[in-house]
Amino acid sequence: MLRSRLRAFRFAFEGVGYLVRTQPNARIHLAATVAVVSLAAWLRVDREGWVWLVLAIGLVWAAEAFNTALEAVVDLTSPKKHMLAKAAKDVAAAGVLLAAFTASTVGLLVLGPLLWAWLQGGG
Repeated sequence: MLRSRLRAFRFAFEGVGYLVRTQPNARIHLAATVAVVSLAAWLRVDREGWVWLVLAIGLVWAAEAFNTALEAVVDLTSPKKHMLAKAAKDVAAAGVLLAAFTASTVGLLVLGPLLWAWLQGGG
């Protein structure tokens, strides 16, 4: 039982590796994640702020993973161009875009006031 659970985690981590190795946008998300986490640590974001940032970052990564998985399935099942295949890919990409906009808004709401205070000399 434990062995099968550990194997499932291994497959999930292989998926994360595939995502970062093969998807240019995932590498952008990785850079943004590192930048946001670094800035939040430097600004000493409180627990509530971290909760919102972690949720927003997780939302973007989950959306990117689902988008990549859907694109792979569409490419496998519909190697020829088809308007429904295009629609599926476009809508999945829109999901990532919406998640990224949401995460950016959360980032501005959490980090913006702290960064502004620091810039004004109050940090």
